[in-house]
Amino acid sequence: MSASDLNQSNPAAAEPTLNDVKKRFENDRFATESGAVIEEIQDGYARCSMALEPRHKNAAGSVMGGAIFTLADFAFAVAANWNKPLHVSLSSQITYLSAAKGTKLIAEARRIKDGHSTCYFETEIKDDLGRLVAHVTTNGFTVSR
Repeated sequence: MSASDLNQSNPAAAEPTLNDVKKRFENDRFATESGAVIEEIQDGYARCSMALEPRHKNAAGSVMGGAIFTLADFAFAVAANWNKPLHVSLSSQITYLSAAKGTKLIAEARRIKDGHSTCYFETEIKDDLGRLVAHVTTNGFTVSR
């Protein structure tokens, strides 16, 4: 019996660890070079964070919307793909709710629906003080099954 036969008969044996997932998503260079870090994964879920630095600020001294969205998009990508076939975003809607006041952003992406060829996720972004900074909804498409 080959290793692939074993994995098919026992899918849990092939499930990647958090370190495996972190290694895989190192190739998501824009997000990781912006400071995005994977903290936790579960089926249909990911929590990612970003320590805020001067490079994340806009001219007004607030956290740039693009930094917030980058973290949210990364959390969706991790939650949708770490243990599933490739999903890509069809559309994303972000609503900025308040300015980040802490030193870190935390994004939690949760799968709401996993259909045959599409999926739907909600992502909340908070700062480390607990302030809700943004809410994102993402409709994804399954590239391969």
